[in-house]
Amino acid sequence: MFDRLDQLEARYEELGLQLSDPKIVNDQENYRKVAKQHRDMEPTVEKFRDYRKLRNAVADAKAMLTESDADMREMAQAELDELEPKLSTTEEELKILLLPKDPNDDKNIVLELRAGTGGDEASLFVSEVFRMYLRFAEQHKWKVEILSETESDVGGLKDVTAIIEGQNVYAQMKYESGVHRVQRVPATETQGRVHTSAITVAVLPEAEEVDIKIEKKDLRIDTFCSSGPGGQSVNTTYSAIRITHLPTNTVVSCQDEKSQIKNREKAMRVLRSRLYEVEAERIHQLQAKERKQQVGSGDRSDKIRTYNFPQNRLTDHRIGLTNHQLAMVMEGMLQPTVDALIAHDTAERLKAESTAA
Repeated sequence: MFDRLDQLEARYEELGLQLSDPKIVNDQENYRKVAKQHRDMEPTVEKFRDYRKLRNAVADAKAMLTESDADMREMAQAELDELEPKLSTTEEELKILLLPKDPNDDKNIVLELRAGTGGDEASLFVSEVFRMYLRFAEQHKWKVEILSETESDVGGLKDVTAIIEGQNVYAQMKYESGVHRVQRVPATETQGRVHTSAITVAVLPEAEEVDIKIEKKDLRIDTFCSSGPGGQSVNTTYSAIRITHLPTNTVVSCQDEKSQIKNREKAMRVLRSRLYEVEAERIHQLQAKERKQQVGSGDRSDKIRTYNFPQNRLTDHRIGLTNHQLAMVMEGMLQPTVDALIAHDTAERLKAESTAA
């Protein structure tokens, strides 16, 4: 581990020198790449330097234990009692920082929610969960842009697709993919019976053009009149876009904007992300054993969470987490659940690393 850290620190210092090199500074694209690498390494290097200072301080205190002066030995022992737990904690933090980083963590996401079993009740739950994510996004100061939505007859949403942009969006949201089940008494239920409905959530890291290459010849692009909100002009012009990726038969539509060009740009963002997910899934399948060790597999067929309204209880089935403040969660207070999922995933990956070593 420490050989890796020595190499990392040397590379960090080398990148720091490159940032003052006129050749690098004058090449903005290259400068951004170097600056990002340097910035990404900084927390680990700083933590390693803290560790080294603590390790040296512990060595000095141990050396003082051999002093003939009893007061000096007592002072050294008191210092050791304080320093050794800090050293141990810092070493564990370093192990976490050295874990391979998910390359998608910094990316924006395409968020898709769809009603599953439960009819009208499922569509109502889609709108409530989407609202929960909107509140969660507000807390993080993320930008949310709705691309398309289909309303149900009862005022819910049969489906909704949005792009969420901001810092570490995928890192925070990636554990939300899967089946979300709701248990409650629907407003239409006259005998007070609890019904179970389900919705699916997909969280896709937004793919850049460099991540996934799409050939024009592989696309069929159709235009149609928008049926969504936006006034008379939206409904009378062919501004809505439907793009079909012919090799995979992946279909994406967007009708949020009055401009056909803007709708096309947004639809392409979603298409790239869906195709990127297909490729990521193929890689995950090749690493099936590793994938099972992580809670962030993102399989949409997995039932990941149950929202039990009569008991005010949220249960995350992947890590056995139970929260009896469901009302607060539905208001966007999702961070404790997200933190627990991240902590569990980190612990599992540390365990896998130590087993491999």
